[in-house]
This record gives sequence, structure tokens and C-alpha cells, in this order.
Amino acid sequence: MHDDRSGIVWRKSSYSSANGQCVEIGDGPPGVIPVRDSKNLAGPRLAFGAGAWASFIETLKTDASAVR
Repeated sequence: MHDDRSGIVWRKSSYSSANGQCVEIGDGPPGVIPVRDSKNLAGPRLAFGAGAWASFIETLKTDASAVR
């Protein structure tokens, strides 16, 4: 975990490999999930609503073909 200048504390999945090909999620304002590319920390970021993020994660858990 680390904090950047935006004040967001970012973290990578425990499933991430050491090759640097990861996305990070952060602790954003209530109801918002910030996401960024770990290879470009200063680059663009996305923000998802909590419901959309929960649906995405549930899809990944239940449908392994969704990540291919």
C-alpha cells in the first residue's frame, strides 16, 4: 500500500504477480472505487461506483471466462 499526492491509499491484489502488470484500487470517497494502472502511477485513473465495482468483482468470482 502507498499513498500518492491525491491522498488516496492504493493497493494491489494479493494475486498480482511481480511482473508489474497490475491494476491498483484505492480508498476513495464513500461509494467510489478509484482504479489505476500500476505501470503508470501518474497516468489516468478511473472511478467506479461501489455497486458497479461489486458487480464486476462478483462476475469475476462466478465466471472465470470473463477474465480471458
